[in-house]
Amino acid sequence: MGFEPIGRSPTANYQKMTKAELIKTILAHAPSPWVPPAKDEGVLQDLRFRQRELGRAKRQLQEAQQKLNSIKMETVQRLTSGVAHVFNNLLTPIKGYSELLLKRASPADPLRRYAEQISKAADCAASVICQLQAFAGRQKRVPKVLDLNAVLADMTPRLRQLIGEQAELVTLWGHELRRVKADPAQIEQVMMNLVLNARDAMPHSGQLTTETANIELHETDIDPRVRARPGAYVMLAVTDTGCGMDRETQSHLFEPFFTTKDQSKGMGLGLSTLYGIVKQNEGYVVVTSRPGQGARFKIYLPAVQENIGELNPVKVCAGPYPGAEVILLVEDQELVRQFVGELLRSWGYSVVEASNGNEALSASKRQKGPIGLMVTDVEMPEMSGRELASHLSPLRPEMKVLFMSGYTMETFGQDGMAQAGTEFLQKPFTVTALRSKLKDLLGTGPPSG
Repeated sequence: MGFEPIGRSPTANYQKMTKAELIKTILAHAPSPWVPPAKDEGVLQDLRFRQRELGRAKRQLQEAQQKLNSIKMETVQRLTSGVAHVFNNLLTPIKGYSELLLKRASPADPLRRYAEQISKAADCAASVICQLQAFAGRQKRVPKVLDLNAVLADMTPRLRQLIGEQAELVTLWGHELRRVKADPAQIEQVMMNLVLNARDAMPHSGQLTTETANIELHETDIDPRVRARPGAYVMLAVTDTGCGMDRETQSHLFEPFFTTKDQSKGMGLGLSTLYGIVKQNEGYVVVTSRPGQGARFKIYLPAVQENIGELNPVKVCAGPYPGAEVILLVEDQELVRQFVGELLRSWGYSVVEASNGNEALSASKRQKGPIGLMVTDVEMPEMSGRELASHLSPLRPEMKVLFMSGYTMETFGQDGMAQAGTEFLQKPFTVTALRSKLKDLLGTGPPSG
């Protein structure tokens, strides 16, 4: 339905009408969908209200999706940490027995090659587990106060070599950069992973930019995808002009074993390792990318006021306990207990074994003489290694404690495991590592043969 031409109306002579009469005539001949101005304002208000409600609903949905994604990542991290713990327990006897075979087999022994291959496979598996622990935020670290400009300057020659001649490397240095506290080896690992991914995204040519800057995060400008705390941060960014990523790819980017590359180019642990390291250092990572428009990774690490060179205090153990010959071995995993027990006995120690904390308490009561050392797993059913140590230490003040676990020490913190007369041994460990710990705690170690 259209407007009726005014000139054809029997009652309208628009040439003689005033402006007000003309408008009134047009409205009188308007089609039915036309809304009079008096009602039009109400409709507009209703539309504005619905638009606001739609915008609010979209924001709530986005926040819910980000919270769900964060919960998913935390769940995967816990699962990964548990899997790493189980495999570290399994790798301990595999790696240990293969090392013993290699020590006993002569170079001419045809079976020596089999032991070598077992040892290599165990080392490869241990390397993968180490990356999984990094993703789970359980990697062992030695934090120091760092100037990221200095770290980046030191790495620049290696980064240029890494990306080759197909890409240009540009560095933007932050002015009067604040300090951060992190493990320098972990920061280098983060940079290497990011640069490798950027290089693979630019197979022919492109530009890779590294950048540092001081950043103040306020409530109003925190990225909704990141549950960050307001405060002072130092930003470390890597930007490439490569193929970019769609939203679906970005939603899985930090999951272990997720990769868009050919399997021959990696297992998909690089960015998951990065994620774990950043979280372990109380930082945040934000990714922006579009297909065909490159990618930008921004890492925010909390700024600190400490001076460069300040380190965590080094733990000093008490003096050695002379003549310790009895070792209480507490381990719930039978394969690990058998391996460590055989090894200790082969070195001349008298070993009392227990599969849990209650058995260890009973064994301690039966042992009339001194116990020079307790070697115990940290995580066990019913009673943890730390709880067991807290029960026995007052009764046996002479006893040193060696904690061992498939988890890293970062998982447990320093409580009860960083005092004098205690040490920690990460599984899977080598024969040499166990011998070294015994020497640290007892003053004299077993024979080196």
